[in-house]
Amino acid sequence: MDKTRLVCLFVGIFLIGSIFSPVPAHAGVGATPGTLSFGSVTVNTNSGTLTIVVTNSSRQVTSIQQVASSLPEFVVIAPAMPIFLSPRASTSFQVMFKPDAALSYSGSIVITPGHKGGSPISISASGIGTPSNSSPSQTFLLSTSASSLNFGSLLVGSSTSQPFTLTNTGTGSVNVSQVAATGAGFTVTGFPGAVTLAAGQSLPLAAKFTPASAGAAAGSISVVSNATNSPLMMSLSGTGTAAAQSYLLSFSTGGLGFGNQAVGTASSLPFTVTNNGTGSVSISQVTAAGSGFSVSGFSGAATLAPGQSLSLAVKFAPTATGSVSGSLNVVSTATNSPTTIPLSGTGTASTQTYQLSFSTTGIAFGNQPVFSSSSLPFTLTNTGTGSVSISQVTITGSGFGVSGFSGAATLAAGQSLSLTASFAPTATGSVSGGVSVVSTATNSPATIPVSGTGVKPLISVIPSSVAFGNVAVGLTNTQTITVQNPGSGTLNVTQASLSPTGFSLSGLTLPLSVAPGGSASFNVGFAPTSAGSLSGSLTLTNNATNPGLSIPLSGSGVASALQLSANPTSLSFGSLTTGTNASQTVTLTNTGNSTVSISQVSASGTGFSTNGIALPLSLAVGQSTSFTVKFAPASAGSLSGNVTVVSNATNSPLVIALSGTGASTVSHTVSLSWAPSSSTYSGFNVYRGTSSGGPYTRVDTSMVSSPSYLDAGVSSGQTYYYVATEVDTTGKESGYSSEVSAVIP
Repeated sequence: MDKTRLVCLFVGIFLIGSIFSPVPAHAGVGATPGTLSFGSVTVNTNSGTLTIVVTNSSRQVTSIQQVASSLPEFVVIAPAMPIFLSPRASTSFQVMFKPDAALSYSGSIVITPGHKGGSPISISASGIGTPSNSSPSQTFLLSTSASSLNFGSLLVGSSTSQPFTLTNTGTGSVNVSQVAATGAGFTVTGFPGAVTLAAGQSLPLAAKFTPASAGAAAGSISVVSNATNSPLMMSLSGTGTAAAQSYLLSFSTGGLGFGNQAVGTASSLPFTVTNNGTGSVSISQVTAAGSGFSVSGFSGAATLAPGQSLSLAVKFAPTATGSVSGSLNVVSTATNSPTTIPLSGTGTASTQTYQLSFSTTGIAFGNQPVFSSSSLPFTLTNTGTGSVSISQVTITGSGFGVSGFSGAATLAAGQSLSLTASFAPTATGSVSGGVSVVSTATNSPATIPVSGTGVKPLISVIPSSVAFGNVAVGLTNTQTITVQNPGSGTLNVTQASLSPTGFSLSGLTLPLSVAPGGSASFNVGFAPTSAGSLSGSLTLTNNATNPGLSIPLSGSGVASALQLSANPTSLSFGSLTTGTNASQTVTLTNTGNSTVSISQVSASGTGFSTNGIALPLSLAVGQSTSFTVKFAPASAGSLSGNVTVVSNATNSPLVIALSGTGASTVSHTVSLSWAPSSSTYSGFNVYRGTSSGGPYTRVDTSMVSSPSYLDAGVSSGQTYYYVATEVDTTGKESGYSSEVSAVIP
């Protein structure tokens, strides 16, 4: 046995109290004030809120896991948990007293920190419930127009708002003292700071969502008041999205006001929706809310490219007198969907009316190929009670026309005039305009929007030519071709012609339709039957400006070559103690041009073995596989062997040389001794570390009774550092002795 002896380890034992007194723990989470007193509060009403400030006094980040009340009459108003506090940072919570009986209440607010913030903190709370002087039949209730608001997906850094209404649904006045939003990115607007709502009175407010990072967000709006259902909560949700492109819609106006409109008549106001983002936006729904309001010009679906606009109109046809309010809502793939603007108008009484109405609220031609024409009929009707004379019918917008008006016409009550609008675009792009009718009607000029888009398909392919390079005879090389339509009309590929034999086509179904901005992919293969070069082409017949697009094809057939290589070509395990083992990895690669089949991998030589490969195995050209070689010497001495790989490669069998040495096991111990500082010791503890100055770990399993110790738990090639402590008859342990080291060969 090889020993490394430590001759002397002197330990100074000093029994001075200040030296051995425990080091105080770092301060954790603290809270102020220590007590909350709400005084007297009328039964079934809410007190004002008192604030608790929680501070992280430690030098590390900690968390607040829960803030709870021991009695339901003490209501805690706090954001979502857990809350993480940086060193020296603070946060605050509000507590409200709401007695439900004429009693004295005494409870506590318990703050539970994370495991690094110390023990739970208890803050006493007290209050007195006093009888109510109000009538027993009087109620104090608040309600919101929605129990929750979902903002959907919104681009990070942008904002959107949703309105909601706070209403006093009780019979007594309610004092609202606080309306606050919690949750990342959520705020509330419209609250003046304090307000009193009489019975039936409402307060319009709005919730705003401004995500600062991508991901789902959740929060809530809390309404604190003297209502019996305070605090009133409304949940909030939304998702922040991050994208290189922006998807935003905007209106040409902030709102549409129709003013006075006679009951039984109608008027329209035009507006446009514009894509102000950098990515295309698909509009799926355009609706008007509010009695008498409707929208025209939307065909059911529309996609707006960046900067493109859609012309629409809102119609107001009141059925009763009085003020009416509503909203226009646009649902789309934009990040600020749904996009809304307010609508307003007033229905007034009328006797004789002079009103013209269109049979449609808008004329939408949709996509129209350039230099072609289409027509849509519409009707103009006198919906009033008096005759109306029409003096002019015009249409605006490039490519639009109107026919059916001879120059002058008079329509009796209920009579109609049939007209036709046409669209013949001469260029690609969206076009908007309007039909205007000048007459003696009170809603002259009567207008409806007209829209259409000139489209033209284009074709491009990636790659523009396909070179297969060298391909072994009998094998097939496949490459992908992508057809793109950078135009504005639908691309139709009706025929694909491939020549000569040797090239093949797969994954293409004809006819192929590619939407504007879209793409489609298919495969072209090369399977040579003999050695030599081959050239050909693939021709795509289509409706774009290049109707016979040709894609050059080339490749060369080469003779089959079966080759397998190993990395590394030999393995040396060096010296390894008997009874232990080590493994190394070998990678086999098909370096030929045809598939190689491996049928056998075996190891020879004492102590060598292989694992990690399932046979039989086929490797495609350039493909690799790995297995492990294990060396586990059972006796001392030099050992050698081979790994043999049998395959259908021309260089089979492939042989990998193996070598290694078995070494006998050597054990070491370290002997320690020291001089006690007094004769009244109870025992000693020995500590060991692998770095000078610690940290140290105690190595004796029970206290050492004499001033010496033999450490057998050491390993070769390592340096250890030792210290010792002395334990007196009271069980108190001294500090560390001076450090000594031992180098294990």
